[in-house]
Amino acid sequence: MTIAISAEHISKSYRLGAIGGRTLAADLNRWWAQVRGKPNPHTKIGGSDHGNRSGEYIWALRDVHFQISQGQSVGIIGRNGAGKSTLLKLLSRVTAPTTGVIKMHGRIASLLEVGTGFHPELTGRENIFLNGAILGMHRAEIRRKLDEIIDFSGVEKFIDTPVKRYSSGMYVRLAFAVAAHLETEILIVDEVLAVGDADFQKKCLGKMDDVSKHGRTVLFVSHNMGMINSLCGRCILLNKGGITMDGDVATAINHYYGDGIDTPYSVNFSGHDRTIGDAYATLLEAHIENENGTPAGEIDIRSPFFVKMRYTIRQDIHFEPIPNFHFYNSLGQCVFISSTKQPVVSPMAGTYEATCVVPGYLLNDETYLIGLALTFVHSGVHVSFFEQSALAVIIRDPIEETIDQERNGYSGPIPGAIRPKLKWEVKKIL
Repeated sequence: MTIAISAEHISKSYRLGAIGGRTLAADLNRWWAQVRGKPNPHTKIGGSDHGNRSGEYIWALRDVHFQISQGQSVGIIGRNGAGKSTLLKLLSRVTAPTTGVIKMHGRIASLLEVGTGFHPELTGRENIFLNGAILGMHRAEIRRKLDEIIDFSGVEKFIDTPVKRYSSGMYVRLAFAVAAHLETEILIVDEVLAVGDADFQKKCLGKMDDVSKHGRTVLFVSHNMGMINSLCGRCILLNKGGITMDGDVATAINHYYGDGIDTPYSVNFSGHDRTIGDAYATLLEAHIENENGTPAGEIDIRSPFFVKMRYTIRQDIHFEPIPNFHFYNSLGQCVFISSTKQPVVSPMAGTYEATCVVPGYLLNDETYLIGLALTFVHSGVHVSFFEQSALAVIIRDPIEETIDQERNGYSGPIPGAIRPKLKWEVKKIL
């Protein structure tokens, strides 16, 4: 099988404090001053000598190596700061690796940031031709695709308007349409699709799926695990600049949620730099407890557990507060939302604790994320706060204990977003 992308032990470092003004002559002057023990001659009066530091680097990527075959759709996931965007910039040749070699076979179309590759003074139509020329395509080739690109983008009314007047959503629509329809062998798409609305995202996923089926290679970075799961057949998980896992999508996503990074079973927002809430209510703290009342992040599938949230009502109000929890599976799909209806009274200002009891034999054997929210019902719904994926809980099925009594000899995984233990009756009727 033809290799489309080969990354051989690539690393990328950035020098701390080195901002602008970098020329060969300036670097030589700094080096000569450092050798003689002199101050940096390019440091401004009263400024810090950032340019004369030695050995202060941050590694965005370190010793990353992989191969991607032609026609594969590969998802790249990881927490913020894991190195995803840096990797895509290296693959797109926006910047060069500090060490290592990248080999690409075929032309590349990239969609990394809103407006990347667009000239703000040119119209949408002119930017289509500009992007095509940058990708090495002939004018006649671009013209054959022009109507299809404009129709897909949905910005036909504004196609002859300078793109500097476009909204971010219009930018993304046109940029994706150009990248997806021009005949390049490799398509690289970053999280930028999150700017678009839900219908356009669905449209983009359909187009990327179609692109991969026609033998083009797709690399897709997203925090939306549902998108990754529906589009990609392979997934690379990055963490702190290195590859943690490279394999099937379900395993990588489960590892992403199950590794505990920044997704604890207990969170405290009271000392947070950012206030979680508004003038009506603020979120203070939340955690998960096992059936013994002990904070825990791993629960036996047979046992109930508690989700607790503390919040402050900041003023006496005349409409009803409703605490609610949102449960998501490892693919980012909302499994269910649970809320409580309090009596219709005027709540007094103060601190409150809401507790939800999740019974045993409800959730399946996997990792779930829990969003914390408080809403008020008053001439509609007012959301004071919603911290999506604030908590994580891992549900474990102790197969070795339950296989004989409850599984009738079956030991494999059981599909499903949830796995409730329902009441059954089987009887002979004839």
